[in-house]
Amino acid sequence: MRPNALGTTIAGLVAVAGLAAGSVATAGTSFAATAPTAQTATAAQAAALAGTQNFGLTTAEAKNVQEFLADYWGYTGAIDGQLGTNSWKAFQRCLAKYWGYTGDIDGDPGPNTIKALQRLLKADYGYTGDIDGIAGSGTRAAFKRFAA
Repeated sequence: MRPNALGTTIAGLVAVAGLAAGSVATAGTSFAATAPTAQTATAAQAAALAGTQNFGLTTAEAKNVQEFLADYWGYTGAIDGQLGTNSWKAFQRCLAKYWGYTGDIDGDPGPNTIKALQRLLKADYGYTGDIDGIAGSGTRAAFKRFAA
């Protein structure tokens, strides 16, 4: 009977070890499942930030710009301090009317938008650099004065 008892004990230990391993494997899987969710959330945040271009403005300064755009240029989005596509579309309408912007009203603050912005900033906000379409430090400093 001893060999049978030993066999039963070994079989029981193997079963317990298998259950424990399964629990550990399941626990590892449950923890691993949260990683893609965290990565997805991080990717979504990065995409949202990529769509925002404040050119060095603080949130409060960007809100000032959005309020100006809402008052005069048809901006209807949230006053959230994030200059995204809709903010830039409204700004492009302003730049097209007064500052020589001739591109599409697409919300992309690319070089042509920046050139028109630089013309505005040169006229009234102390920008002294070239009209080059690059939002360098001089453009950013003048944009901050505009947004104040």
